[in-house]
This record gives sequence, structure tokens and C-alpha cells, in this order.
Amino acid sequence: MVRWRDEVPTSGGVDLPPDARSMDGLGRNHSLDTALADLVDNSVDAEATDILIRIVRSAGRLRSLYVVDNGFGIAPEAIDDAMTLGGRRKYRTGDLGRFGIGLKAASFSQARSLTLLSRDQRGRVVGRRWELSPQQSGFLCGVVPEHFAAGELDREWNLPQGAGRTVVRWDEVTGFPATDDPARVEEYISRTLVQIRQHLGLVMHRLLAAHRMRIWVEVEEAETGECGSRFGVSPLDPFGYTRTGKSGWPKTLVGRAEGLTLSMRCHIWPGRSQLPEFNLPGGADFRQGLYFYRNDRLLHAGGWEGIHASDRRLRLARVEIDIEDDTIGLFKMNPEKSKVSIGPKFAYLCEEAQAEDKTTLADYLQVAETVFRDSKKRTMQRRRMIPPGRGLAPPLKKAIKREIPLLEDEEPINIRWAAFADESFFLVDRDNRTLWLNERYRATLLGGRRGGLNDMPVLKALLYIIMEDLFQGEYLGSKDKDNLEIWQELLTVAAQGEKS
Repeated sequence: MVRWRDEVPTSGGVDLPPDARSMDGLGRNHSLDTALADLVDNSVDAEATDILIRIVRSAGRLRSLYVVDNGFGIAPEAIDDAMTLGGRRKYRTGDLGRFGIGLKAASFSQARSLTLLSRDQRGRVVGRRWELSPQQSGFLCGVVPEHFAAGELDREWNLPQGAGRTVVRWDEVTGFPATDDPARVEEYISRTLVQIRQHLGLVMHRLLAAHRMRIWVEVEEAETGECGSRFGVSPLDPFGYTRTGKSGWPKTLVGRAEGLTLSMRCHIWPGRSQLPEFNLPGGADFRQGLYFYRNDRLLHAGGWEGIHASDRRLRLARVEIDIEDDTIGLFKMNPEKSKVSIGPKFAYLCEEAQAEDKTTLADYLQVAETVFRDSKKRTMQRRRMIPPGRGLAPPLKKAIKREIPLLEDEEPINIRWAAFADESFFLVDRDNRTLWLNERYRATLLGGRRGGLNDMPVLKALLYIIMEDLFQGEYLGSKDKDNLEIWQELLTVAAQGEKS
């Protein structure tokens, strides 16, 4: 009888190089947004201050995508390692790169052709091109002629001069629309640029807010060489509320066990927030939960990962966690740097975690749920108001309708400018449902900006909030009249001060 043996013996070895077609499976978990974020990681590691993402349109079709930075570049002796699957450079403390497959996995998840061009700090130019094709049988990487590489590097990228420059070019991008129909192409461009800016603004929000780099997106017309509007990426901080949802929060909970330490910064958003930082892509309910960062780069944005069930009543709860590298039994990040998987020890540390005042994770979740319930109650108690009318911009009227229950059967209140015989700042015209503003102060308050029907939105919003109830009821009471006198005097003096 053959018994089990502890060791499996071998006799000799056979060299089995990977099939080149295995590249087709690289980065299957990437989207366009996460793939671009992976390339931006490389630019950040190269100490770039400015990073440009440019889509090229030729003859009506989208043809190429570029990521260009002004970092320190890649030396000729290092570029082959950069293009080698699993080739790892020497990572420094604080670098965002980690696995050695980011450039290749990100690129081949989105395109059939990858070109890498660079000028290093000594001015040396080098380029490589790698194409995927069904006929490919080996890992042969093309050498780009120096004159072509230099020409691409010297194109009008409109980036500040840096220590060097690196250009990543994708061709045969699989997600581009296979049409030159202007409507479909424009719709794709509009939607995609918004998604790119939102995703990069989210995952890079700490780095952007710290002014470590700037990111731009634009579209180039190949026939003219001209680019459309260049849009910057703004930080989208998932903890960027202006006021906390509950006094005393956020709190830091710390759990320690078996030589491991877990620190969690527990936040509570205010109820019913309309900020884009709260209403992240996917929706606020989807974005509750854990947020993992590594070297100030967001890896994982939302979800409780098994430590608690997702619940709409916890939509205000977000937990900020900084990690370094993978820790066995605690957490492990995926190669796409878009998700962190937690281990059994993580849940145990969460149960053990406490704040200095002994608050636990269970306490935190209970408080977050209570804040959510209270915010729903307050919504029902808000006083109904007369709808806003002409003179207020559509986005402002939409926000008012979203935040305030309206008396829909009432005629709206208009806020308009008119010439006055005296220097009074405003006139309440109840008969015509209009709050008139004195035209003589308009140019001064605009400060050189163009006027229009919906100008001065901040001023008009404040006046609407303050004076709306003066249009309710059949007559003004003594308190209303006294308020009118006070507001008229103060606003008139303030407006005259603006003119002096």
C-alpha cells in the first residue's frame, strides 16, 4: 500500500514560459476609471506635479488615449523592467506602486496596444511598444525609434516643465464606441470624462487636497491638433462634510490583539446632505461603511465587508482606516488597488476596538442610526413655504424644492430688479407676489460681473428665506412690519456702503 508522504520529490526541471496570450486575462477586474488611477499612481511615484489624460479623436472616431506626466521619467536601462510582466522597480516608502503589474494590467485591460515613452532627468529618450494579437507567440516588445519617441514627448501637452516626462499611449481602446456618429461619440466623451474626474477625485482626494499634484482631462482633434476645454480633477472627500452629523464625532476607535493594532476613525454625516462628497457615484447607501487608505491613496470606498450588514439606516456612517501593506489575517488589497479584503482577525479587532471614552463600534453604529432617524423626523416638521419664482436660478429652485416642503397651490414669489424713486434697498409687493430690489445697487453688488434674470443667487436665496413668510396670510402683523423696518434700514445702509 502506498502511504501519504510529507514531501513531493522532483527529478530535474522543464522551462515553461507563459503563453503570450495570457496577457489577455490581465486586469480583468479593472474598469477604465480604475485603470487610469493605476497609471496615475505611477505618475505620483515619479513625483509628477501635473498629470494629463487626453483622448484623441480622428475622422470622427476616438482613436487613442494618453496619460502624460512631468515626473522624473524612466531611464533607458530601466524601461525594459517597466514593460516586463511582474518586473518590479525598487519601491520607496510612500510609493503607491506595489505589485509590478500595474502599468501592464491597467493598459491591457482597456487597450490592445501599449506604448511607453520617456525622457529621464538626463534628457535621454527611450520608447517601447507592446501589441496584443491572436498571432502573438512570444513576449516580444517593440523598440520605438528615438526620433518618434522624442516627437511624441515634445508635443503640445501644456504641462509645466518637470525633471523629465513620461507618455503612456493606448491604441485600439476596447471601450471606445465603434462609430463616428457625432451624437454617440459626444455622449460617450461627456459621460466618460465625468466618470474619470469623479473616480480620480475620490481615490486621489487626499493627494489633490494636499496639492501634491494636479490632474487634467481633455479631448484633442487630430486633424487640427487643437484641444477642447481642459477640465481639472477636484478632490472628492468622502469625509468632507462642513459640520458633523453628531456633536463629539468623529471618534477614533483602536483595537489591539495578538500584536496587531487597528485604528478606525468613525464619522457620522449630517442627515439629508446634498453634497457630492456624500452622494458619491453609486449612491449614499452603497457608500456606507469602510474606507481603506494606503499612503493617502483610497483603495476601498464603502461596504462593511462582513462586520455588519448593509442597512439604509447606516447610510450616514463611514469609517476611515489607514493601512500600510498586506497583513496576514487582517487585510489584503487586490492588484487593481480597488478593493481590500479583510481576514478573520479584522472582525475580532473591530469587536475589541474602543475610543478613549470607551465607545465601541456597536455604540457608533447605534448613534449613526439614531442620527438618521432623527433627520427623517425633522424633515416632516419643516414649515411649508411659498414656491420660488422668476429671478431665482433653476438649480437654486430645485434645491429649495428638495429641501423645503412647498405650498404648491400658491403663486410663486418672484425676485426682480427695478428702478426706485428713493434709496430703499427692497420693496415687498404682496399684490404681485414680487420682492423688488433697487436697480441702483445692482452694478455695485455684481462687482463687474454680467447681470441677468437669475443673477446674485446668494443674495436672492437669503432674501427668499428671510422674507418668504411676509407673502403669506391676508395682512402683515405688527411683528412683520417691525422686521421689515429693521431689514430695510440695515440692508439699505449696507448697500450704500458697498457703493462708497
